[in-house]
Amino acid sequence: MIRIDTEDQLNRLLTEPSGADVAFAGRLLGDTMILGAGGKMGPTLAQRLQRALHEAGSKSRVIAVSRFQSSAAQRELTESGVETIACDLLDPESISALPQVENVLFLAGRKFGSAGDPDLTWAMNTIVPAQVAQHFRGSRMVVFSTGNVYPFVSPEQGGCVESDAPAPLGEYAQSCLGRERIFEYYSKKFNTPCLIFRLNYAIDLRYGVLVDIARQVYDGNPVDISVPAVNVLWQGDANSYAMRSLELCESPARILNVTGPETIPVVRAANFFARRFQRELTLKGESKGLALLNDASACHAALGYPAVPAGELMEAVAAWIESGGSSLNKATKFQVTDGKF
Repeated sequence: MIRIDTEDQLNRLLTEPSGADVAFAGRLLGDTMILGAGGKMGPTLAQRLQRALHEAGSKSRVIAVSRFQSSAAQRELTESGVETIACDLLDPESISALPQVENVLFLAGRKFGSAGDPDLTWAMNTIVPAQVAQHFRGSRMVVFSTGNVYPFVSPEQGGCVESDAPAPLGEYAQSCLGRERIFEYYSKKFNTPCLIFRLNYAIDLRYGVLVDIARQVYDGNPVDISVPAVNVLWQGDANSYAMRSLELCESPARILNVTGPETIPVVRAANFFARRFQRELTLKGESKGLALLNDASACHAALGYPAVPAGELMEAVAAWIESGGSSLNKATKFQVTDGKF
């Protein structure tokens, strides 16, 4: 992974399609709509797919849908060739006005603040999916979800696989399982090809678990080890997996765990950053030896290994922070063990 010093370089790398992306884009039939495109992943996913389609010589459109509270974000997408539609997905009439497309990537959802405002979390994570699933019953759909629907496991036993029974802890995780069940129901009812994309901890150098740990070390703050280990994935790889998962959609809905192949002990990551920054490391919290971990072997078998391994990603995070790189100031709260976000 090359050294990244500027936001332009970072966005360019996140949106640069791989050979597999371009080959997929050449096979992709019809237009693709990304719902919830204004969040952390949506903008770079939309641009990466647009670039892949352009390189493949395809005329298929990418349509990004969001409330677009930032006009700058909407303008950046438009300038890259992505069409945009401003839409409040909590408004049924707005959903019904969206154009029909062959492919849908559903990124909309709510996590932070769910403990203090659970009704909104449930509405966003279950009512919106019901309306979307009915409106786009004729589309292929990749639905973003989370490893939070699984039980906590010990790192020694390995991550959860797709056939493991869910055991969501807390209302956020429960609502995410609710979202999955809604799409599963409508996938069966309408024979809609669907894939549940259970992603664990994508890393953009401006946010992510490794960024949280690194910034705590760099700033001299203690690192919480209540959760002993994590899975991580470069967001560029997550973008690639997401678009190419459209070819894996099935009815009944297929479930796919998405993360890197490594299980990273939090203490090991903290020690790496302490050495890298020449900082004294302070730890806090007490681990019960359990973490939210995914086994993504099925993803790697179907879509290939990530292009950026964890070691390179950790070095990139360190270099970004040392150079004064920006932050989205959206902590992952990976250390939460009671499900309250």
